[in-house]
Amino acid sequence: MLGMEVLLDGHLEWIQDKRVGLITNHTGVSSDLESGIDLLYNHPEVNLTALYGPEHGIRGDREAGEYVESYIDKKTGLPVYSLYGSTWKPTKEMLEDVDVLLFDIQDIGSNVYTYIYTLGFAMEAAAEHDKQLIVLDRPNPIGGTRVEGPVRSKDAVSFMGRFLLPVRHGMTVGELAVMWNHEYSMGVDLKIAKLKGWKRNVYFSDTGLPWVMTSPNIPTEKTAYLYTRTELLDDTSLSIGLGTTRPFELVGAPWIDSEALAKEMRNRGIAGVKFRSAYFTPMFGKYEGELVAGVQVHLIYPEKVDLVALGLNLVDAMRDQNPDKFEMTESYTNLIGDTDVLR
Repeated sequence: MLGMEVLLDGHLEWIQDKRVGLITNHTGVSSDLESGIDLLYNHPEVNLTALYGPEHGIRGDREAGEYVESYIDKKTGLPVYSLYGSTWKPTKEMLEDVDVLLFDIQDIGSNVYTYIYTLGFAMEAAAEHDKQLIVLDRPNPIGGTRVEGPVRSKDAVSFMGRFLLPVRHGMTVGELAVMWNHEYSMGVDLKIAKLKGWKRNVYFSDTGLPWVMTSPNIPTEKTAYLYTRTELLDDTSLSIGLGTTRPFELVGAPWIDSEALAKEMRNRGIAGVKFRSAYFTPMFGKYEGELVAGVQVHLIYPEKVDLVALGLNLVDAMRDQNPDKFEMTESYTNLIGDTDVLR
């Protein structure tokens, strides 16, 4: 049972007689795909007064990194305050008509996905302006048993990594909120509407829940899983498959020998995945309109895959094919969270 359903079925007293603000997007749906916005707005005992949207907006209609404006929601008439525009943290003015903030967004388990940092900013604002915050928890779709990659260095903090997490953090958003509130002494009046029925070794495909694409380039559960490893090819001269129908599954560059790469990756003995020589032409983004050679990563046994090792092995193997054409930007440090990895 999802956090939204736990709240409405068993903890309605948490928000009764209070003005409620909801931080959400298109992933904030019930097990039956009912919008959390609609469930709260239409509930006779809930006073929903404001909406707040992360990257991609509350309807998921904005591309990655696109500036999102505040506006009035046509369906409910409520103000929608953008937390991915002129400010990332709810301001005093944005919270004037709110007593309690709810957070209900599906995360994907990577420390370089902006939704969890929207939560972090909301926690800071709640503490500063004396507002209660309730996280409506959702499963970590890539499970909660594996933690991988370096813990973020204090020298590699940015918006996409404000807290010192490993690359694959293995936690739900509710667990992250509890940890941050304690570890950073944030002082938030925090409650968690805990999941019912989820266990740490459960992947999203095992939950029976319908998958809602979390952002425009995460169309499937498999994409969400592989994002944590292929995202480690970003900030380089390699393509991560954006602009294709298989983002984060297809990787490569125009100068790659596809067959040789597939053979090399097979020889590295990486558990849980298989590699196929592949060619693709991105419709937008890096290498738009160019033929790119590389591999498609096929996920076979998710529980066996070390996603960070997989991503770094792909970077290493493609760099070794042509070091002169391989480039890595300085911002890669912020991506991986470790100042030594770039070197």
